[in-house]
Amino acid sequence: MGTSETQTGGTPGGAPRTPAARPAPAEHREPAGRPQAVPAPDRWRYARHLDRLAAAGAAGVAGEAGAVAAVLRDPDPVMAQSAVVTHLDRRAVRLSTDAGFREWARALHSALEGHAFPARRLREWTLLKAIAGGGSWSAAELEAASDWCQRTAVLSPASDEALALLAASARTRRVRTAAARRLDRRAAL
Repeated sequence: MGTSETQTGGTPGGAPRTPAARPAPAEHREPAGRPQAVPAPDRWRYARHLDRLAAAGAAGVAGEAGAVAAVLRDPDPVMAQSAVVTHLDRRAVRLSTDAGFREWARALHSALEGHAFPARRLREWTLLKAIAGGGSWSAAELEAASDWCQRTAVLSPASDEALALLAASARTRRVRTAAARRLDRRAAL
């Protein structure tokens, strides 16, 4: 065990520590005479990107595609692509009409060129919409889809054909089991 100061977070003598009692890290100290600019942490830029993308999504598809392209120019490509994928997930769920989704996907397709992760997510959302809405899709596409896409397909209003395919040949046991259970529940109704 430690001393009572380390256990309670206080200082010797029992006085509680205050934030002012701790010195600022060297990288955040200002040199004498002039303030130092501290770059925004990635999590703040990520949140700003999400806000920007949400606002652009409300303004229309053309503006949204431009905002997506601008976010993807961020100097941190992993963070930028993560923000775009989060935005794609949120928007794809909200776009319920087939025509609205197709228009949106077409507009964003060119903005995502050269960015494999968000481009794949958009393709997989297109596949999920086709499976749920009775559109055309192939067994090869669904079998080659990511684990995320296969898990999401099981939770979506997928066709019996898609569920049977996933129950038989999904990549993970978790997805195969979930698909088989959904098929069993449907059969029992």
